[in-house]
Amino acid sequence: METNKLLKKANSRLLIITCLTILVVIVAAIVATTLLFSTAQKSGKLYITRDTSQQTVLDSIESKCGSSFSTAIKLLSNIRDINRKGYYEIEEGTTALDAWRMLSSGAQTPIKFTFNNIRTLDNFAENADKSLEMTKEEIMAEMSDPDVLKKYGFNKETLPAMLMPDTYFVYWTITPKQLLKKLNDAYNAFWNESNKNKAAKLSLNPIEVTTLASIVEEETAYGPEKGTVARLYLNRLHKGMKLQSDPTVKFAVGDESLKRILKQHLLTESPYNTYMVFGLPPGPIRMPMKSTINAVLNAPQNDYLYMCAKEDFSGSHNFTSNYATHMGNARRYQAALNARGIK
Repeated sequence: METNKLLKKANSRLLIITCLTILVVIVAAIVATTLLFSTAQKSGKLYITRDTSQQTVLDSIESKCGSSFSTAIKLLSNIRDINRKGYYEIEEGTTALDAWRMLSSGAQTPIKFTFNNIRTLDNFAENADKSLEMTKEEIMAEMSDPDVLKKYGFNKETLPAMLMPDTYFVYWTITPKQLLKKLNDAYNAFWNESNKNKAAKLSLNPIEVTTLASIVEEETAYGPEKGTVARLYLNRLHKGMKLQSDPTVKFAVGDESLKRILKQHLLTESPYNTYMVFGLPPGPIRMPMKSTINAVLNAPQNDYLYMCAKEDFSGSHNFTSNYATHMGNARRYQAALNARGIK
């Protein structure tokens, strides 16, 4: 009799334990299902700074990707924090587990850092400030560091030659030091032996080619003319003539808004004023595109020494090797400027 009672109690305890075990398994299965199968209802982009709290990240995930998705990530964040600095893209349909792994490990999504139509280091720094997590002051400090310039073989006048306009895939949190290293790698990749040999045949080095390309790019936006303009300036260089390029005067004056170069501007004393100095200026007057640099390296032969914008303001030029003809072209262009009231 006593034995039967003991067996009943044992069976009762076993039943309770079994039920509790089943309950725990069910709860665990529900939680696991939530974690494994809860997905982002829509895509979201997250920018997490060093000051962003975990709760702020969760709130952002909820507003961008859905509340149930955010709840699942919140559960997982108890295992490992998710406020790792960086830029992250969560695509629609991403599981909470995958998103948590990405955020908690700091596996950032690369971004496209694009810059073009940039003239000065200051302009470049402003662009980096807007596109990346770094500040303008931070990148300017790196570009002004004498040790950095010496390391890469540039100075403050020639450094723009290293910054080649393009689209670069980088992390949003890239540091100024890392960014300059990446840009220097791209510069060295462009200036392979083939391009260096082309430059040498022009009696120029890579920085000088880029400087000339910057002048060409300021002279014309019309692609088919770039090689012609480049050869004209090469002809002048090889003859020992002054380049007499209006864009270099504008750069020397420091006023990009100038629409007309007057005699007073030509008197500006500056190593960039090619109406006053012989040869190329000390560095690029803008950061030219690779296509313009290639136009210089592959400039077709011609005997032109003079150019003048056409009076129809089409953006193309009249070219000649005869000074008298050039002066006739210039008079027509000046008359067109006067007629339009351009001063």
